[in-house]
Amino acid sequence: MSKYFLTGVAGFIASRVAEMLLDRGDSVIAVDNLNDYYDVGLKKHRLANIEGREGFAFYEQDIEDRSGLASIFSEHQFDGVINLAARAGVRYSLENPYVYMTTNANASLNLLELMREHEIKKYVLASTSSLYAGQQMPFVETLPVNTPISPYAASKKSAEVMAYSYHYLFGIDATVVRYFTVFGPAGRPDMCMFRFISQIDRGETMTVYGDGSQTRDFTYVDDIASGTIAALKPVGYEIVNLGGGKEPVSLIYIINLIEELLGKKAMIEYKDFHSADMKSTSADIGKAKELLGWEPTVSVEEGVQKSVEWYKDNLPWSSEIKLTD
Repeated sequence: MSKYFLTGVAGFIASRVAEMLLDRGDSVIAVDNLNDYYDVGLKKHRLANIEGREGFAFYEQDIEDRSGLASIFSEHQFDGVINLAARAGVRYSLENPYVYMTTNANASLNLLELMREHEIKKYVLASTSSLYAGQQMPFVETLPVNTPISPYAASKKSAEVMAYSYHYLFGIDATVVRYFTVFGPAGRPDMCMFRFISQIDRGETMTVYGDGSQTRDFTYVDDIASGTIAALKPVGYEIVNLGGGKEPVSLIYIINLIEELLGKKAMIEYKDFHSADMKSTSADIGKAKELLGWEPTVSVEEGVQKSVEWYKDNLPWSSEIKLTD
């Protein structure tokens, strides 16, 4: 049994990582600041599924607060740190770039410094496929991602290279996992899957940027969580894609699946494609298979069905969750 420090535990991915670690008998000491970037009720819903479980402890703590983190690190001896707390979203990063740097870059530095001080040697950092914008597909980890086109991507790149510095200087074993369009039950209401389900069900006009033909390498949340746990393996310093690994699918295809499952028709308003967005994403996951022994198991179709079922099972509350763009 190992003990891990997990950040962002009320988040979409981290809540599933916590559940899976607990299921296999590990202890999880977790933090989240429960900020209101999106509906806090959804975060508390996820947290309620974990609280009270043996081996789990939760602190309402911001990772930007180094002194608060230091007190937790002084109470426990961790086998590793899994940093999934982040400010996510390309468009909002253009409106408020400062919070992206303080959370995604500076707070990551807080964790690395505390790891150095407490001689904790394993670090898993969540990063993003947004770093591949402008590169030729499929996206391979060896591509030079030195031209991020959004503050969000730039802040994640900062965290990646700082992790390398601490690996080089202090021997911290670091795995950077770059996520590709994660979706599933209790997903983020600022992402297309949740928004599409909710708006189609409620008969609301939904916004699609571009013509809907843009494609994404959708990856089911449980697959992402299991890949994140697999990344706890000692690797030195490695960057690893976690994606669907198959042919990417269009937003229109996703909308059609949801329409069929809900038995309702989407009303769509098309707007200009955003310059900071990506036309398509496609992950090369060969490295994840070889290095981590990981590959996804849930198809897009099965994942969409599970997402719609969660939404239906949690009505009427799920339909009242505030959406963000």
